[in-house]
Amino acid sequence: MPSSLEQFVLQFADPIGYLAAILTTSAFVPQAWLTWKTRSAHGVSLGMYSVFVAGVALWLLYGISLHAWPIIVANAVTLSLATFILIMKIRFG
Repeated sequence: MPSSLEQFVLQFADPIGYLAAILTTSAFVPQAWLTWKTRSAHGVSLGMYSVFVAGVALWLLYGISLHAWPIIVANAVTLSLATFILIMKIRFG
């Protein structure tokens, strides 16, 4: 029999996933906004964002394969934001 904590987590797994998705994905908004506003990505690491975008794309594919909407939504939005920052880095340096 699952413990109370396990029952709680199972009952609220999707809402917890969506909340985590909102928090982690929204963390990219300030960087994307600053990069757009200043037209500069000088402090952004090209290598880090390249690897990160590839990893997020794989997380998105993983979420799609599981039909796990919190993973799909979070990674689709994060992929969009991170790709935007990466493009801005390539374009503006």
